[in-house]
Amino acid sequence: MIKIFNHYIHRRTILQLLLDFGLILGTVVLAIGWHMPDLARAAFAALPSAVLLSIAALTINSALGFYQRVHNRSVAQSRARAVLSLCLILPLAYLILRVLPFGLGDQDFVAFSVVGGLVVMLMHRVHVGHSSAQSLMRQRVLVFGTGTRAKLVGRTLQKSDPHVDLVGYYASPNEAVAEVSAWGILSPNTSLTDIVMEQQVDEIVVALAERRGGSMPLRELLDCKLHGVRVVDMATHFEKTLGQIRLDSVSAGWLIFGDGFSQGWLRTLVKRLFDLVFALVLIVLASPIMLVAAILIVLESGGPILYMQERVGLNGRLFNVIKFRSMRTDAEQDGQPRWAAAQDDRVTRVGRIMRKLRIDELPQLFSVLNGDMSLVGPRPERPYFVDKLTQELPYFAVRQSVKPGVTGWAQVRYHYGASVEDSAEKLQYDLYYVKNHTLFLDLVILFETVGVVLTAKGAH
Repeated sequence: MIKIFNHYIHRRTILQLLLDFGLILGTVVLAIGWHMPDLARAAFAALPSAVLLSIAALTINSALGFYQRVHNRSVAQSRARAVLSLCLILPLAYLILRVLPFGLGDQDFVAFSVVGGLVVMLMHRVHVGHSSAQSLMRQRVLVFGTGTRAKLVGRTLQKSDPHVDLVGYYASPNEAVAEVSAWGILSPNTSLTDIVMEQQVDEIVVALAERRGGSMPLRELLDCKLHGVRVVDMATHFEKTLGQIRLDSVSAGWLIFGDGFSQGWLRTLVKRLFDLVFALVLIVLASPIMLVAAILIVLESGGPILYMQERVGLNGRLFNVIKFRSMRTDAEQDGQPRWAAAQDDRVTRVGRIMRKLRIDELPQLFSVLNGDMSLVGPRPERPYFVDKLTQELPYFAVRQSVKPGVTGWAQVRYHYGASVEDSAEKLQYDLYYVKNHTLFLDLVILFETVGVVLTAKGAH
């Protein structure tokens, strides 16, 4: 994992991005320079178009999930996404190559070359997405501990990161009962340093419930670190591996004394300018869709087009969130707040389509303009649920230290929440966002939101 602007990105993902960028860039430059006597001059002339096309292709591929380390798509689904990616990239390629003229020479040759390069890139992307990780990019991890926490770390590693080789578990001298399988426990008669060197371990994850009273061989762990082996605690491991701060592995001390959770006036100003520019652009682009949605709501059920509901925002301040009405007007006739559930019978037919495509959220862009919300942030909850969840979930109030968002890290990483348990899972992603939020992470979330909308992932 490499930390870029406070956000963890796998080395393999960066390599894939660079490979695709270089492939498209090289294809355009070589295709244009093929029939030109001066290749260096052709490369210089073609560079702006090649860079723009490469960025556009990577953006579309990112939105469609081609650079995710872990996915549950079938090969057929990946091929379908590759076709969709090609259909989206080709019109952009035509516009980019036409808008920035550079003396194409043989235009047909350039066009066929670009299409061929894009097809090769997407075929390779599908292949990589369903092939085992290359040994060069694999990471060897040892878990220090054999108890419940170590078992959780091991299970998470094997499930969520296909590029990891779990070397095994090394028992702490103070652990009485082992929760992991006996076959995975490394020899206690060999020192930790010797095992790490022998097994060529890249990282040690310390997963102990109790770390005092001689539970950890601090001298050996320090020796391992001095030999270039990364040593991380359980909370940091989950933060960089899953992009979440797990409630069962974090402490108030870790949150207070660790890095992150920095707001600052500069970050606030940059985020506000970013929100204003992008919200205005999105409102202009989405205005025809919003007009159609409003007409369909009136035709199906009449009544109000918009739905306003009180939510909790920055620092606990109350505001009214605005959405297209997707439920019947008598959805909460008894006045009792209820979780929105899958196949909710209160949702209208038009409302079900709007929720699937996230169209009902578009009016919240106006809340972004007036400052109540941000484009990216934790989703705002109703006061009733905030009071309930604050009492039941530790650190839930931390979400309110940033503006709520139209979309968020929890929304692109977890399905639609409809219970306290779901809220606990989403809180772990929200804490990660509050701790590490930057403009870079906001852009990552916006790209992934496009993919969520295109695939209707997690919509209720």
